[in-house]
Amino acid sequence: MNFTAKNTETLLKIMHARRDVRGNSFSDKIIEKEKLEFILEAALCAPSVGYSQPWEFVLIDDRDIKQNIHKNFQAENEKAQKIFKERPLYQTLKLEGILEAPLNIAVLYTPQESPVLGMTSMDKMGEYSVVCAIENMWLMARTLDIGMGWVSILNEEAVLKELRVPQPKKLIAYLCLGYVKKFAEEPELKRLQWEREKKLKSLLHLNRYGAD
Repeated sequence: MNFTAKNTETLLKIMHARRDVRGNSFSDKIIEKEKLEFILEAALCAPSVGYSQPWEFVLIDDRDIKQNIHKNFQAENEKAQKIFKERPLYQTLKLEGILEAPLNIAVLYTPQESPVLGMTSMDKMGEYSVVCAIENMWLMARTLDIGMGWVSILNEEAVLKELRVPQPKKLIAYLCLGYVKKFAEEPELKRLQWEREKKLKSLLHLNRYGAD
């Protein structure tokens, strides 16, 4: 299969348009089954070390479960607020959309019982594979005008217990998905100047780190 320069431009536009969507942006419109299948199919297209495909997905639309996950977030966020007490902006940020998003997805990593090709030296490669799947989901969701947010201010063990996930599976991401009222023109933390945008030139090294 060959692709055109137009395809390349479109892909880059989708990447630039991807946003981490929070609860104040979600609408209550339910995601259609066929569109959810597109998003999950995109995950399955991701590369995985040793073709291990070590991902699993828990789809969550139960209000009580969402409430319990949200309580988990609140407890962890209180700890984070103390860490960032010198940055008042943190207190004003809406950092999740657990209750507002019609659908939550817990993305799991399943460790393999036997040796995996490509993981004999770097044992995190399986988890990195799952992250690739998540990025695929994010980009596909954006093409469908569906927003996605990644909630990382959570106690992993408590989430796994709430979802009755057996050991030794790990939680890689807790995602909030839904249609949005409007996608932001630029990332919120960039707009609020939480951090400065890094330029490509400052991130490049030739042959050895720091070499001119």
